[in-house]
Amino acid sequence: MIKIGTSGFSFRDWMGPVYPKGIKPAEALFYYEKELGFDCVEINSTYYTLVSAKSFEGMEKKTGPDFEFAVKGFRGITHDPFDPRLGDKRPPLNDAEANIDKFIYSLGPLKDKGKLGCVLLQFPVFFEPSEPSKQYLEQCKGKFGDIPLVVEFRNNSWAKPETFGFLRNNGLAYCAVDEPKLPRLMPFMNEVTSDTAYLRFHGRNRNWFNASLAERYDYLYSDEELEEFIPDIEQMEKSAKKTYVFFNNCHAGSAVKNAVALKKLLDIK
Repeated sequence: MIKIGTSGFSFRDWMGPVYPKGIKPAEALFYYEKELGFDCVEINSTYYTLVSAKSFEGMEKKTGPDFEFAVKGFRGITHDPFDPRLGDKRPPLNDAEANIDKFIYSLGPLKDKGKLGCVLLQFPVFFEPSEPSKQYLEQCKGKFGDIPLVVEFRNNSWAKPETFGFLRNNGLAYCAVDEPKLPRLMPFMNEVTSDTAYLRFHGRNRNWFNASLAERYDYLYSDEELEEFIPDIEQMEKSAKKTYVFFNNCHAGSAVKNAVALKKLLDIK
């Protein structure tokens, strides 16, 4: 099964290009599913703050029984404990464990209704391969228990066979990415390491490291560029029970245009 969606659903610059002008924010998710035809979404706002269980309950109630959520991990789990730029202000790992507990609790309404597809832990470019890093990933797997866990690396030093063997041995899914071919960033690698296959399209803006977040994801894939991924996505589907594809090039609604286009290319209704 292949499920295709976008990384987020509520953006100001989607009003007009994606959503009808004047639509209420509370109606956006309903429109996303019913009118745009998506059966899943990746929630990214959870990276910036710990979202309440009540907020997830509200999202769940606005979607149909077959809709699924992939939820991105809070930065206090994936970034802050490892950020060298924070110096003495870098929180200890036991703070990260406390954040995991709070994060898992907030997911309750989605999990109870069978709509929690997985959790995405996207680690930063300064999260490098090491025994402590691997031990932390093992600890995360233990804490999240039966919640499917997907790991995205930004540092290309993880791009080696040992990484995928480690993920397989620990029941962790690998997040394949398409992003600019720049030093340090991960190349696209078609690897499936659990029952869940996961692919994120970030765009190919080569000004990645110097652009604002909005500009970083300002990229619209051509149909020809998307067609190149069809064999890989079909192979992912054969290797996993469920395959998620999300477009993170959200600037001005490009993610929606590309997600709709990919569904047509794959003949997904």
